[in-house]
Formats: sequence, structure tokens, C-alpha cells
Amino acid sequence: MKIIFFGDSITDCDRDRNDEKSLGNGYVKILADKLRPIYPDTDIELINKGIAGNEVCDLLARVQSDVIDLRPDAVVIMIGINNTIHKFKYGKELNLKQFERDLKELLTLLKEADITVIFLEPFLLPAPDKRRMRKLFDDELKIIDKTATALADEFVAYDEMFNGLALSIPYTEYSEDGVHPTHRGSRLIADTAIKAIRKHLL
Repeated sequence: MKIIFFGDSITDCDRDRNDEKSLGNGYVKILADKLRPIYPDTDIELINKGIAGNEVCDLLARVQSDVIDLRPDAVVIMIGINNTIHKFKYGKELNLKQFERDLKELLTLLKEADITVIFLEPFLLPAPDKRRMRKLFDDELKIIDKTATALADEFVAYDEMFNGLALSIPYTEYSEDGVHPTHRGSRLIADTAIKAIRKHLL
């Protein structure tokens, strides 16, 4: 079974792009180290196609070459946080209607290619410099949750999960900057994502 991980820096996590077997040092690597021992007799190929800084439109632009052409059985996607961050960091406008169109097209193309889609919801934790981003991110999340719930085979919600944990544990345990997960945060992503993936293992 071939599974591609598709997304931004949270997926990329310093992978070696010159090495197709490089999984980076984030949740993808942790998940791989947990998954393979569970299925020692199953040929599972895991490929990391995350690129730091990507938005939904970037995934749409490269979905054919980086996912569909490789003919995977499943794709695991986490994307969306940069669409909000780039508005505040670079002044790039976030057109929510275009965002929704791009996300729908991305997921539809994958489903039409008969690829199982496991969508991991992006999240934003309350770092001081990120709090001003919350309202726009919430507007984006409504679109993500509605679209991914309708079109993906599995949807794993992380924003409420992480923010709920941050009510009793400092958010920095899971992400020092509110966006990029610590090792503990990556473990949580891996532990929950693996449950969704295992439902579809051939």
C-alpha cells in the first residue's frame, strides 16, 4: 500500500527533497515508525510530499505530479494554516470563496483518481502574536471542516483538540509558536492520524 503525505511545513518538517525515502522529522516520521511494526507482513510505502510555505492553491497546482501520477492508495493532507498566516505576515489577501473552490477541486481530483483521502484539520494555538489571526482562521476552518467532511474519506479535527488541551496545559507543550508542533504535538498528530489510516489499510 502506498500512502502520500501532502501539505505544508508541518508535513515537510525538514525532509530531504533529494531523497524520496526521507520522511522529515515530524509527525510523518513518527507515524511511520509506529505503523510499520503493526503490519510487519504488509508492504507499506510512505512518501512525504510536504513543502514548507504551501497554501491550498499550491497543493492544487502540484497534485497531479506529486500525488495522482504516483498512483497512491491513500493521501493524507494537512493544509490551510498558511492561507491565514500569509495574510498577516505578507499582506496577501485571503479570498474565502476562491479558497473554497480550490479546496473542493483538490479533494475532488483526488477522489476522481480513486485515492482514499484522509484530511487532517489545521490548527492555531494562542501564541501572543497569533491571537489576532483567530477570527480569520475560524472563517477558514468553517470552509475546511464543511468541505473535508463532505469529500474526504476521513476527517480528523485538531484545532479543538489542541486548544482544549491548552486550557490545562501550556500551549507551548504542543507548539512553541502556535503553529509548528513540538515533538509532543507531532506525536499527538501521529497517534490520532494513524487511527484514521488503519481503517483503510489494504
